[in-house]
Amino acid sequence: MNLSIFDVIGPIMIGPSSSHTAGAVKLARTASLIAAKPFTHVDFALHGSFAKTGVGHGTKLALLAGVLGITKDDERIKKSRDIAAAQGISYTFSEVELDDVHENTAMITFTHTDSTKSTIIGCSIGGGRILITNIDGMAVELAAEQPTLVIQQRDEQGVISQVSQVLADNNINIAIMRVSRKAKRDVATNVIETDERIPAAVAEQLAALDVVHSVRVIQ
Repeated sequence: MNLSIFDVIGPIMIGPSSSHTAGAVKLARTASLIAAKPFTHVDFALHGSFAKTGVGHGTKLALLAGVLGITKDDERIKKSRDIAAAQGISYTFSEVELDDVHENTAMITFTHTDSTKSTIIGCSIGGGRILITNIDGMAVELAAEQPTLVIQQRDEQGVISQVSQVLADNNINIAIMRVSRKAKRDVATNVIETDERIPAAVAEQLAALDVVHSVRVIQ
């Protein structure tokens, strides 16, 4: 088993727990970036250990801080309720039983200012690391450890080639690509991790493709 020193001592963070605090912040912050639109309300449905032992670890404060854009090493985590109130953001917490998921899993549903909703499911897997497993009903695998594109695109021949060409033209190397779909010839979700940061102009080029429905960037 390969371990780094960061796996042993954990990330730079506001404690007490790398999984229930730091990981919770990163999970919720990543979910907010994926949702990618202003929101007025957030529902947090907590599964397993997140629901049962999160109180002592400040998990709820951490999740709320994350959706507000606060990072895992920011002392404002403990003030997330006050910050949410100042921004007019309401929220609820509940428990949920989900099948075949990690014990530290949260289902986060954003209600946007345009009345639409986004639901992201993910888990904190230890050492401050996370994994996003579902975006709006679409199974994905997103670790948010490298610059990442989340692209909603048509499920048809040649689409992946067009997307890859835009990245190649901009000297952006694809490290990992995972494509999932609900049904044949339906909408597909393409999660691309890259070696380089993704400039806004590149995201705009991708969004301009006729075969692409939406592009979200996680730097």
